[in-house]
Amino acid sequence: MNQDTCYPTSLTPLDEALHIIEEAVSPLSHWENVPLMEALDRVAWGDNQAKIKVPAFNNSAMDGYAVNIAALNSSGNTSSTLKCIGSSQAGAPFPGRISAGECVRIMTGASIPQGADAVVMQETTQRQGDLVTLSDHKLHPGANIRAAGEDIACDDVIVRRGRRLSPADIGVLASTGYGELAVYKKLRVALFATGNELLRPGEPLRDGAIFETNLHVLGAMLARLNFEVLNLGIIPDSPEKITAAFTRAASNCDAIISTGGASVGDSDYTREVFQSFGEVSLYKLAIKPGKPFCFGKKNRAYYFGLPGNPVSAAVTFHQLVVPALRKISGEGFIRPTMLYAIAKNTIKKRPGRTDFQRGVYQPSDIASGKLIVAALPAQGSGILSSLSKANCFIKIDAQRGDIEQGETLEIIPFDRWIS
Repeated sequence: MNQDTCYPTSLTPLDEALHIIEEAVSPLSHWENVPLMEALDRVAWGDNQAKIKVPAFNNSAMDGYAVNIAALNSSGNTSSTLKCIGSSQAGAPFPGRISAGECVRIMTGASIPQGADAVVMQETTQRQGDLVTLSDHKLHPGANIRAAGEDIACDDVIVRRGRRLSPADIGVLASTGYGELAVYKKLRVALFATGNELLRPGEPLRDGAIFETNLHVLGAMLARLNFEVLNLGIIPDSPEKITAAFTRAASNCDAIISTGGASVGDSDYTREVFQSFGEVSLYKLAIKPGKPFCFGKKNRAYYFGLPGNPVSAAVTFHQLVVPALRKISGEGFIRPTMLYAIAKNTIKKRPGRTDFQRGVYQPSDIASGKLIVAALPAQGSGILSSLSKANCFIKIDAQRGDIEQGETLEIIPFDRWIS
């Protein structure tokens, strides 16, 4: 490699690869209505407007007495005794109107009676029979009242198209009367791993074999994304069997993910098979770990060929595949969140490829608000335990060499898709 360049000419830099993928993928064009209780982590198909204002009516923010505070304040008295003429409960409003010298007992969330313009806290009153004495009524009109529409106005857009629905979103939709919602159809993703050496966990371990892990890690990440997964399992290193897996996946799914067989070994057939089967638009990345990576398309199915090493597979999936799948599912091409932290230790790095080392970050101290990060000692692409022990990726640009203690660098905190 030419030392004056940031990456070998045969490798695609990360930002360019992300741009190629972002431009190539498109959202699904199908939608369905689902009950609101089943809409968690689904993606909204359209803009959703509030059907009513929230609150729907003026209501009390606390337990106390509804009064006409403007009339009381104009009297000039420091205390007043009013006659309680009824009560307003949540779901059972007071039916009449408050006149001069009257008040109504009111509970939190109950409708404000006609003629009242404030609620006096129960703790600042004394009651004997129907008479209520206010020890201090120097309140302003509107005090302790939740005004109708102060949270959400009628026809406000409360959930926009492309939003992945959170528990809070579902609550907001429910508060305005939604019982069901139009959402993008669930993304269907085919997943398989290639390799004659792979065994299913639980099988007897033979000499030279290893237990398959990528299907479990990536399958769990896809489940977190709430996608439908067609798990095709372990495919032997056979061009015919790999072709059959691609054929089945492309006819049933929106995306295909394979692990292994993307490099240049004698038994690495996956990329070559797909190249004869579909269109490949990206191969080999200037990142570490994760150089053997393939992106392409067959009919409507997008293809992501990941390395077989487990850390490499997880890094490429998290950094490139997740943003792409989120766009295909209707969300948009959302890249992982980046933060800055101070290196706690020296981090070894050779110039040439963007490095994603596994690290642990934490606040340096509460007062400064700064973060510190330490790289884990074992950074091999096959050391899966480094992902389990870490809580972030340390991203080091391609042209950089070693990072010295005290330098500021970029970290990508593990999000819900990976941790």
